[in-house]
Amino acid sequence: MPDPTPHGPTTASAPSSPAGKPIRILLADDHALVRRGVRLILDREPDLEVVAEAGDGAEAIEAARSQEIDLAVLDIAMPRLTGLQATRELAALKPGLRILMLTMHDNEQYLFQALKAGACGYVLKSVADRDLVAACRAAMRNEPFLYPGAVTALIRNYLERVRHGEEDPDQLLTRREEEVLKLVAEGHSSKEIAEILFISVKTVHRHRANLLHKLGLHDRLELTRYAIRAGLIEP
Repeated sequence: MPDPTPHGPTTASAPSSPAGKPIRILLADDHALVRRGVRLILDREPDLEVVAEAGDGAEAIEAARSQEIDLAVLDIAMPRLTGLQATRELAALKPGLRILMLTMHDNEQYLFQALKAGACGYVLKSVADRDLVAACRAAMRNEPFLYPGAVTALIRNYLERVRHGEEDPDQLLTRREEEVLKLVAEGHSSKEIAEILFISVKTVHRHRANLLHKLGLHDRLELTRYAIRAGLIEP
């Protein structure tokens, strides 16, 4: 996964909207002074342009309906509709729209809710001058952007779920399925796999069918590609 907390000068690696024009940004915050400061940060970059502002989540949705935008930067705590509510609405309204949360809340609960709602990044206002431009560019490259504490929170949360057996079993391979996948990808026949793992050929076939079903794949070639991406075998 790409480094979610890029560092260094924010002038590097600057993607633009499809037509080669600046990235069109909707900025929503209920404090005009905050919007002004954030706009100054964004508009001084040649590849970024704030084309719409909103004072709450409802205004943000209306602005997104009436204007062509590539990226929405939303505060979390806003009247009428919060940034989280607006994110859910915008994600449904414009599936291709990138959404960043810009917030003062260094809060795991808000972080998880924002990502679940459809945001692709979470930036703290306290370091907006350092992180926001890089976050906008990462969002347009379809890369996540999280501050270091958020990355730590996600890893801790995942490990806790694994520890308590709360991970969705339909999204994970069993240890035996992983073993079968590796051997299939290495080119072994069902008979050879059965001998290596001390199981029947029928059981190998069952595991292989389960792998194809769980991963949404169709044949040995696709299983091999998946195994390479998962780091089970060398490309």
